[in-house]
Amino acid sequence: MLMRTDQFRELDQLAQQVLGTVARPTVMPMDAWREGDRFVVEFDLPGVDPSSVDLDVERNVLTVRAERPRLDDGHESIASERPRGVFSRQLFLGDTLDLERIEASYSDGVLRLTVPIAEAAKPRKIEINAGHRTPHAISA
Repeated sequence: MLMRTDQFRELDQLAQQVLGTVARPTVMPMDAWREGDRFVVEFDLPGVDPSSVDLDVERNVLTVRAERPRLDDGHESIASERPRGVFSRQLFLGDTLDLERIEASYSDGVLRLTVPIAEAAKPRKIEINAGHRTPHAISA
């Protein structure tokens, strides 16, 4: 059985929820990487109802908002280490990404975003015409 022995436990708990700790930051943890001609970003959102997740893109800023519901007030809390409430995080995306074709999926508590690189930003070959000679391509 867990016992309350610290008279400042609730104040400490509140401070950790607002400020976070090294082991449990208040923002949603994220991994990001590049796979060929797209970027992939994953956010850990365990216990979050997918219908509470909201994604917005305005200019080059992607905002992820999610909510983990609070516990019922009718119960006495013995331990409460998982942050609850509304979480929000913003990513600043580069001009080389195609923000019109972002794909999102949510599975097993992980929100996965796939952001393709814009066609205009991909490497391409430029043909050089050297007068009367046969044209040849140079990589750009």
